Amino acid sequence: MSEAFIAGGFGMYPTLLAGLALLATSLRYASRPESRYVPLMLTLGLFTLFAGGLGFITGIINLLSAYTGPLAGQGPSMLYMGFQEALHNIALALIMTTASTLAASVGAWRLSRQAQAAAVPATVSVR
Repeated sequence: MSEAFIAGGFGMYPTLLAGLALLATSLRYASRPESRYVPLMLTLGLFTLFAGGLGFITGIINLLSAYTGPLAGQGPSMLYMGFQEALHNIALALIMTTASTLAASVGAWRLSRQAQAAAVPATVSVR
């Protein structure tokens, strides 16, 4: 796992930080489901995905500039290796958002159960 993180380059750091913040917020929402956490989870989820996408794009830019420069004599296998390294950013973003979505789903389920329990009026028996 650490090899994949290192291979992903500097774009892995903001993706990891955003993903950890998202995961912490989602776990908090799962344990104490309050609707005030939803906007934060949405923005952190987008930030995590955008940071992963930006890390991928900058990795491809670095790969292509190196391939046209010092790596110009290398074959296409160098391109494949560079694409593979850049994709680590996307993979980390998807892992973090998937884990966070699972936690948020638990919170949403708990919130719906609370709302359902509050909506059911006490039954009064009439004789």
